[in-house]
Amino acid sequence: MHANVKQLRLQTKALIAATQRGETVEITFHGKPCARLVGVASATPNKRLAPNPAFGLWADQGEASAQEIDTQVRHLRAPRSFEGSD
Repeated sequence: MHANVKQLRLQTKALIAATQRGETVEITFHGKPCARLVGVASATPNKRLAPNPAFGLWADQGEASAQEIDTQVRHLRAPRSFEGSD
């Protein structure tokens, strides 16, 4: 199915209904394709994403080293100065 930007603005509900029926709606702007509406069920496969490796970065540190973690984070956030740039 094809629709232009004006139809997208005025008939959004009908275009979304079309995507829920499994149709793909191609949006054109000045006669050239610029976007595609696809239903969520067909756009994302039913597979689990791999966990983010940065999630739980400090989980193995434990409660006892919370002060050390705070120190490390402050060091990472500190402004950097470059030697020899004078």
